[in-house]
Amino acid sequence: MKKHLYMSLTGFALLDRCMFVSIVLLWLNASVARAVEKPYNVVFLLADDLRFDALGVAGNPVVKTPNIDQLAADGFRFTHACVTTSISGVSRASLLTGQWMSRHGNRGFVSFNTPWNETYPGLLRENGYHVGHVGKWHCGPFPAKEFDFGRAYSGKHWIQGAAGGEINVIQKNEQDALEFLATRPKDKPFLLNLCFFAPHAEDGHPDQYRPRPESLRLYQDVNIPIPPRATEAALKNLPFFLQQPENEGRIRFHWRFDEPAKYQRMMKNYYRLCSEVDTACGRVIRELKEQGVFDHTIIVFMSDNGYYIGDRGLADKWYPHEESIRVPLIICDPRMPAAQRGTTNDDFVLNVDVAPTLLAAAGIKAPARMQGRDFSPLYLAAKTPPTPPWRNEFFYEHGTIGSKRQIPSSEAVVRKAIKYVNWPEWNYEELFDLTNDPLEQKNLIASPDFSDRLAELRDRMESMRAEAR
Repeated sequence: MKKHLYMSLTGFALLDRCMFVSIVLLWLNASVARAVEKPYNVVFLLADDLRFDALGVAGNPVVKTPNIDQLAADGFRFTHACVTTSISGVSRASLLTGQWMSRHGNRGFVSFNTPWNETYPGLLRENGYHVGHVGKWHCGPFPAKEFDFGRAYSGKHWIQGAAGGEINVIQKNEQDALEFLATRPKDKPFLLNLCFFAPHAEDGHPDQYRPRPESLRLYQDVNIPIPPRATEAALKNLPFFLQQPENEGRIRFHWRFDEPAKYQRMMKNYYRLCSEVDTACGRVIRELKEQGVFDHTIIVFMSDNGYYIGDRGLADKWYPHEESIRVPLIICDPRMPAAQRGTTNDDFVLNVDVAPTLLAAAGIKAPARMQGRDFSPLYLAAKTPPTPPWRNEFFYEHGTIGSKRQIPSSEAVVRKAIKYVNWPEWNYEELFDLTNDPLEQKNLIASPDFSDRLAELRDRMESMRAEAR
C-alpha cells in the first residue's frame, strides 16, 4: 500500500514538473511572439539637395560617406529612386502624404491640403508611436503640436545655439536627434524624422556652402571632376528659355560654378557638407546600437531632390533632367533576408512611396488618398515579384516659381528608355531616346521615326496628369 502510494505521489510530482515546464515554454513562446509583434521603430534621414551620385557607395570617386555606405552594406540601395517634383517643399509634402503635388496642393513652400491624420507621422502617432521631427520643415508653419518632440529650423549653415553663440546646423541636427533618442519613452515605438538642411546652399551668402572649420582639411588636394554634362554644348541644347540670364538655374550657376577656381572651391565645400551629414547619420546609428534598438529599427536615407552642379550650365534643381529628379535611397530593414543585404535594385521607387511603405511596416493601412506604393516587396523577397507588377514609368510635375522666365512649369513622362517633356507655358516639347542618348542632348520631337511614340506619350501624359490630380 505504501509502495503504491509512493509511486502515485512520484507520478503526480513528475506530472507537475511536466506541466510546469510546459507552462514556462508557453510563456516564453508568448513573450517571443510579443517581442516579434512589437512595432518597428523608424528613423528617416533626409538630406537636402544631395545628388544621387554624391555618395561613395554610388561610385563617387571623391566624396567620403563611410557611414551611409555601411548602411547600404547592411541594407538595400535603390539606384533609380526619383522624386515626382524636384523642389524641397513639394517633395517633402509628397514624402509626408504619399501624394503627387497635384493632389496635396503644396506647389512651393506652403502647407499641403491633406489632413494631418492622413500623413505617416500623424498615423504613426495615432497608433501609439512617439513621434519626433528635427531640422528642416519647409511645408508652411511647423505643426509643433502634432509632434511629441519637434524642432524645426533651416536656411543657414550656422545658427543660434541654445547656449548662445553660433552652432553648425548639422551639429544642431545631431544634438537634437540624440536628445530625442535619449528622452523617448522606452515602452513605445518611435519615429524620428531627421531632416538636414545640408548640403543645401546658403543662397544669400557669398560662400554658398559653409562647412565646419575642421572639415576644410577634407578634399584639399583633390581636383573635383567636371560633370560630363557641364559643357557649353549642353547649355545650347537646352530649351531657349532655360538659357536666358533671368532663368534661376542660370543665375545660381553664376553664383557657384561659372569659373574653374570657383567650381573647385564650391564643390569641395559641398562635398564637405555631404561628409558632415554622413558623420551625423553615423552618430545616430551608433546611438541606436548602443540603446539596443538598431535591430528593431527601420532606417531610411534619402534626399529631397537631385541637384545640378554645373550640369548644362545650371545650378540647383526644378527641371526634369536625370540629375535633377534622381535621388539616393537606402533602406535598412530588420525584416530583410540576409541574402538581400548589400544588394541594389534599379526600379523606379519614388518619394511618394515612402509613406505607404513605413505605414505597412507598422501594420497600418494607408489612406485611400495616398498614391504611392509599399516598396518593401522589392527588397524583402528576392525572387517574388510584387503584385501588381512594379511601375515602369512615372509622371513628373513642377509648378511655376516666380515667373515662366525664372522657373517655368514642367511635366514629363519618365521611362527607362524614353522621356517626354512638356513645358506648357512655352508651348515647347522634348523627346529623348535615353537608350542611345542618356545625357538627354538630342531632342527628337520632330523626328518622323518617333511620331507614333510621341502620339502615345502625349496621350499617356494626359491620363497620368489626371491620375495625379
